[in-house]
Amino acid sequence: MCYNILMPATNRDILKVFWQHAQKYKGRAFFVFFLITVATGVDLIAPWILKDLVDTVSTSAPSVALWPVLAKIIGVLAAIYVSSYLCWRIQGYIAADIQSRIMTDLEKTAVRYLLGHSYRFFTDNFAGSLVRKVGRFSRGFERILDETSYRFLPLIVVVVGTFIGLFLRFPTAAYIFSAWIVFLIVMNYIGARWKLKTDIERSAADSEVGGACADSVSNINTVQFFSGNEFENYRFGEVKEKWRKLQRWGWWQSETIFAVQGIFMITMEIGLLYLGALWWIQGDFTAGDFVFLQSYILAVIHHAWDLTRGFRAIFEATADAKEMTEILKTRHEVRDRIGAPELKVKNGKIDFKKVQFYFQSHRRVLNKFVLSIKSKEKVALVGPSGAGKSTVVKLLLRLFDLKGGRILIDGHDIAKVSQDSLRNNIALVPQEAILFHRTIMDNIRYGRREATDEEVIEAAKKAHCHEFIKNLPNGYNTYVGERGVKLSGGERQRVAIARAILKNAPILILDEATSSLDSESESLIQEALRELMKNKTVIVIAHRLSTIMQMDRIVVMDQGKVVASGTHNDLLEEDGIYQKLWRIQAGGFIGE
Repeated sequence: MCYNILMPATNRDILKVFWQHAQKYKGRAFFVFFLITVATGVDLIAPWILKDLVDTVSTSAPSVALWPVLAKIIGVLAAIYVSSYLCWRIQGYIAADIQSRIMTDLEKTAVRYLLGHSYRFFTDNFAGSLVRKVGRFSRGFERILDETSYRFLPLIVVVVGTFIGLFLRFPTAAYIFSAWIVFLIVMNYIGARWKLKTDIERSAADSEVGGACADSVSNINTVQFFSGNEFENYRFGEVKEKWRKLQRWGWWQSETIFAVQGIFMITMEIGLLYLGALWWIQGDFTAGDFVFLQSYILAVIHHAWDLTRGFRAIFEATADAKEMTEILKTRHEVRDRIGAPELKVKNGKIDFKKVQFYFQSHRRVLNKFVLSIKSKEKVALVGPSGAGKSTVVKLLLRLFDLKGGRILIDGHDIAKVSQDSLRNNIALVPQEAILFHRTIMDNIRYGRREATDEEVIEAAKKAHCHEFIKNLPNGYNTYVGERGVKLSGGERQRVAIARAILKNAPILILDEATSSLDSESESLIQEALRELMKNKTVIVIAHRLSTIMQMDRIVVMDQGKVVASGTHNDLLEEDGIYQKLWRIQAGGFIGE
């Protein structure tokens, strides 16, 4: 199964996810819809009152005696407008609360599920694109809810109210209006469907824009060191130009729909007024009827004119939400079994039993890999590039599932325990320490998030971080910048080691943990590493002999298999890969 291919999502899938999050607040949401319906419906009474007002003043001579009648009519109009105003304001406050809650819930769900995806998923996707998808997901809900609440619901109320009003006074006009409104809705729906493909392509292009920008910004050092500013600007410009053309075409499609809609709106208004004029000539129409008819026509045009924008907004919103919904529909590659127990490590014995793994069927990385590591044993993995050393570590952390074989810790199959409990028992110091853009205190405490400040500082002292941290302007409250760029490579690595010390897990993995350190920095943390490795099962991937030679055993790997195992001296006596690697490191660059 190819896990980097997302599951397709339909509009129904999108609306289903939105409804799952909205139904928690459905009582308040229906109350909002009720208030909107009342506010819009009350406004539709106004044309009847205005008709009476106009008929009264147009058929009577000015007289003080008419004042009670006029005052009553004006009072009713005032009551209508105030009632409508209050309904709109009350629903506005309630809707703002509900909408902000649902949008927050949607983004929390999106981020929670996103972070549960596999290591492979994140290597196949730009971080910037994923962030944009999360934001567009919640904004898609916002637009759909807004269009439904403030455009389509009032339109339905206005259309129904207008038909009833016209039918009670002029049945012929009501039938003409009904035919016109049905045609208008169908035309707008067809137009929006016609534009949908463009909206989806535009949304995908927007993700590309975010990915391209994030790719350049996150690699700014490489861009600057290789004078890549112009190249990156050109590359970003190409992606943005693709988005611009799609956005322009989408807008042109909308304008075409607006143009056709406008013709039919003008036709309806002129046609109904023409009928009104004929009826007036026949004596069946009053001045108040003209106001009555025009008020309803203007109300319908006001709401129907936005119908195209409403359909466009709905389809754009679903296109925006589609990508995140696809991610939510795509099953996690690495999943816990239902009811998976927590792993409790007492000894730390590790067994790799005929482990097979490959990224593609033609690229086998581990081939029936067998390795047993005793409790508290310290093992170094060495071998040429591509031998599978880092893959062993990734599989032990269960960043991927095996294609065959098993990995056991204290006799427990790691595929059958929860991922969190597995990783809670393993501390990793990677080759390149990537830090959060948070304080140094927060970054170290990430190893054990309930640790006190004193425990964090003690771990920093053991990792020889305290010396440089105390000299920073804000000490442990210093923000390290994105990915820790405000610190040197050696400083970042020592912070990562302090984090591992604080975690104090029974199994420790050092993946080229000292490779980015200069000789002085390395000597500072060698003692810290020795302290860190006490009473732990340790796996080290390293090329520096100062680290390898401290290990109980050195395991030599090649082409996904163990080809030799022993101490440093034992392996030097063999005419094998380790001896070759030793000669290259010890004297290969000096000459003989």
